[in-house]
Amino acid sequence: MSEPARQAGDPGPAAQPEGEERVVLQRGLWYEELETGTVYAHRPGRTLTEADNVLFSTLTMNSQPLHLDAAYSAGQPFGQRLVNSMLTLAVMVGQSVGQLTQGTLVAQLGLTDVVFPYPLFHGDTLYSQTRVAAKRMSGSRPGQGIVTLEHTGHNQDGTVVATFTRTALMWTESGGQQSRNTR
Repeated sequence: MSEPARQAGDPGPAAQPEGEERVVLQRGLWYEELETGTVYAHRPGRTLTEADNVLFSTLTMNSQPLHLDAAYSAGQPFGQRLVNSMLTLAVMVGQSVGQLTQGTLVAQLGLTDVVFPYPLFHGDTLYSQTRVAAKRMSGSRPGQGIVTLEHTGHNQDGTVVATFTRTALMWTESGGQQSRNTR
């Protein structure tokens, strides 16, 4: 049986004292581990409730009646309240963190090409996936690379509800390890 891949913060088998349990730290992927064209499906999905929508909308001071006012929304084209689109984006990014960027992200650089082709409603489940569209080493930040991620979200019926492109500054493995050693 082969030795499992080392994780960030794992000293590896040589540094592990005899008889101690091996600890594997959950992390995202280093820049080198992200392959252009690979699609990562993020599971589990997240069922968005009325409470989620009202709390998020009020926390962010978004008083849009399409999110908060059932009587108003009943007379609008969809006939019911819509999940706040910014909540949809936030959940989609959040769903990707554990698999892609947890502890390996330096900074989020931007979101572009944001599209909401169909709304989410209370009780819908949001599933998302991320495709690595492009990557390049940073020209000005040694040990870091820029990755372009294409996110797609869909509801429980498979209907696409959101797409966007995110640009992220990511650690290389050596850069990330070096940054941990300087703290």
